[in-house]
Amino acid sequence: MNSTPPGVTSGAKPRARPLEPADRAAWERLWRGYLTFYEQPLSEAITERTWARLMDPQFDLHGLCVHDGDRMAGLCHYLFHPSTWADGPYCYLEDLFVDADARVGGCGRALIEAVYAAADDRKAERVYWATQEGNETARKLYDRIARLTPFVQYAR
Repeated sequence: MNSTPPGVTSGAKPRARPLEPADRAAWERLWRGYLTFYEQPLSEAITERTWARLMDPQFDLHGLCVHDGDRMAGLCHYLFHPSTWADGPYCYLEDLFVDADARVGGCGRALIEAVYAAADDRKAERVYWATQEGNETARKLYDRIARLTPFVQYAR
């Protein structure tokens, strides 16, 4: 009987790494899955611009990926910005997505921990993100590695 959880191959701990130009096709597959999950259609121009910004060191927009075996199984994007409430920057984890079949294998945790490490390197005083209230699978992880704040997000 195979006791390896779905999404974990060979028992190896998933490791996040920065996105590279050669990752474009795999990134786009996950990016489209993320947009579908959140029911957010975006134009091709936005997808192209997002990838270009992720690859351009002029922009303080960063991308990470995580692999499950030989396949890219997750992505995240984050950025740093100044804060009026702190001396150091804040780090906003803007996008996080892991393929459904890799969600119990530690891929999401590996991505968030890599963002935490990048934030520590930049001496960010806070790492924060938002998710849909009903995203129970993700919130189980978030409740273990972060604290839920009392703030409610509004958008125009």
